[in-house]
Amino acid sequence: MSDMKIKSLIAETFLEVADVLETGQYGKKPVIGFASEGSEHGEDNITRAMELAEAKGLKAVLIQGEDIHKQMEVMLDSGEIDAAVTMHYPFPIGVSTVGKVITPGIGKPMYIATTTGTSDTDRVCGMVKNAIYGIIAAKADGVEHPTVGIANIDGARQTEKALLKLKEQGYDICFAESARADGGIVMRGNDLLMGTPDIMVMDSLTGNLMMKIFSAYTTGGNYESLGFGYGPGIGDGYERLIMIVSRASGAPVIAGAMEFATNLVNHNWKKVAAAEFAAAKKAGLEAILEEIAAAGKKDTSANEAVTAPPKEICTAQIPGIEVMDLEDAVHALWKEGIYAESGMGCTGPIVLMADDKRDRAYEILKNAGYVG
Repeated sequence: MSDMKIKSLIAETFLEVADVLETGQYGKKPVIGFASEGSEHGEDNITRAMELAEAKGLKAVLIQGEDIHKQMEVMLDSGEIDAAVTMHYPFPIGVSTVGKVITPGIGKPMYIATTTGTSDTDRVCGMVKNAIYGIIAAKADGVEHPTVGIANIDGARQTEKALLKLKEQGYDICFAESARADGGIVMRGNDLLMGTPDIMVMDSLTGNLMMKIFSAYTTGGNYESLGFGYGPGIGDGYERLIMIVSRASGAPVIAGAMEFATNLVNHNWKKVAAAEFAAAKKAGLEAILEEIAAAGKKDTSANEAVTAPPKEICTAQIPGIEVMDLEDAVHALWKEGIYAESGMGCTGPIVLMADDKRDRAYEILKNAGYVG
């Protein structure tokens, strides 16, 4: 054996030892493939991304071929690469991506669950699943006990009720508390900027918008310079680790996506995903999702004309009602002889009534499924 070959083997051995010390795992570095479909910033951007990945100590390879996604899938399924980064991919229904950003408040990482794809055709069911997907991504990225918050958007309150029920039934989920004075699991815009929760739950269209803002707010919008991309596609039983970036993603974000992918492989993301899905199902996830879907198809009797009881001064309020259910909730109280009005508080929609009617009103709304 030549001296050059011996030196090469010695160098490889030292690199493997360094990897074991860094990751706690023995073996070669995860290989991350990059299937570029054409960056808006040209070939130089891709070259720079590969250079940044190498500087981070990552092992990245360019995927080439006439049908680049087909080639990517072949390489993933054969084990030639452990994960792939690409600029677009048609995930099946049930799979969506969890992005990772750096929030501007204190430079804290936060996972956006989710950012592309469709977890479920029902909005609230999708957001409940997104919370679990976010937990999987965070844990597989090395966050042992990630906290979860829900963005204050349509479906937030129903999602909150479902996740609280899942926790009560045994699923280990740690909720964040809003940094605003009135607290709560439902997060405000301030919490997005501060990175209050480790995981911010929302629908994928809103998440996609948030990713673009967080990634490019320092550049004027046309160049995504910050963060780790739109993240891995996660779904129950989904086996391929495919990370999404945008055609507007700059070299730092592409390299960040490769780093994110490497962490997921090193922490055995498949094992983490299987354990979380099993735990959620054991806690009754499927029954909760069925209940949400059935409620979405409830009859329209609540929309029938109802005469309001005599007007009273309304100084008490009940929050936590979806904006789309607000008038139905008011009518449900009218049917029971309680005068109520709809309003908008600082945390979202509210129903107002007289002080002495609040407790009874809450029970009525709770029994009707409008509040938790």
